[in-house]
Amino acid sequence: MSEQKPEQVQLEARVSDELVGKRLDQAIAQLFPDYSRSRLQGWIKDGCVSVDGDQKRPRDKLLGGELIRIDAELERIEHHQAQDIPLDIIYEDDDILVLNKPAGLVVHPAAGHADGTLLNALLHHSPEIAQVPRAGIVHRLDMETTGLMVVAKTIQAQTELVSQLQERSMGREYEAVVQGVMTGGGVVDEQMGRHSRNRQKMAVVAHGGKPAVTHYRLLEKFRAHTHIRLKLETGRTHQIRVHMAHINYPLVGDPLYGGRSRLPKGVSEGLIRVLRDFRRQALHAKKLELWHPTTGELMSWEIDLPADMQQLLEALRRDLRRGEEVWD
Repeated sequence: MSEQKPEQVQLEARVSDELVGKRLDQAIAQLFPDYSRSRLQGWIKDGCVSVDGDQKRPRDKLLGGELIRIDAELERIEHHQAQDIPLDIIYEDDDILVLNKPAGLVVHPAAGHADGTLLNALLHHSPEIAQVPRAGIVHRLDMETTGLMVVAKTIQAQTELVSQLQERSMGREYEAVVQGVMTGGGVVDEQMGRHSRNRQKMAVVAHGGKPAVTHYRLLEKFRAHTHIRLKLETGRTHQIRVHMAHINYPLVGDPLYGGRSRLPKGVSEGLIRVLRDFRRQALHAKKLELWHPTTGELMSWEIDLPADMQQLLEALRRDLRRGEEVWD
């Protein structure tokens, strides 16, 4: 990427009567709603916010009538390289981009994945997105999870989408194939936190975790597996994988939480081969629903299951028919 200077942000507003007595960080969140609370708080701490020319702390109360000025910079993502990686874009306008993420694509650079990620692809597809923190990525899918993701193309869109995630007004539904035969749908409402021994894993914890709620319902039952639909209220790391394993229905192919495969009696060699070759968690972000950050329109997208999950389901259906023929 060619080097570009950070964008200068210069804003000012006067404290109105309804903000009298408010903390500085609370007031500027209302005065400058295009920027996230965390970004505004960072600017206060960095000395980029003045109140009648003076520096104030985030918790300092306002009297009313003060002039608040912000003089800050928006850093660009210079240390990540734009890479020409194909994207399956479902929808795009000036504010947002919705894509169908394939299995194997890491969302954000991290240890072991310095490039070749979705972020690198976004920087190539929309160079201006370098101005947006994390290249507009507001939520993630695990590397081997497929399906729908939304990306913000402007800071204003990012702030609004993050707000929808926090307020749980963004709808996200998934489909998965789990081990075991469920008898009905339900909800898992269990706090989650880092696993006490394996720091690469998350876990249901009794104390000190973050709230996590997963709803699930049955779509199709097989001899030793179930195809389910899931809806998230929260978006914790590995939430579906951890919650399903917690209730003893781990996802097929899950290398972290799956445990040993459960096979029905008299299983065919064909199904054994399909299950053995399915080397990722059988999880797909099927549906995404959100309020457009600029127009306010309610928008919704739904995407077919990827080929490998369709092949898995077909193998399970063949095994079910074979089992029924044995008993006839």
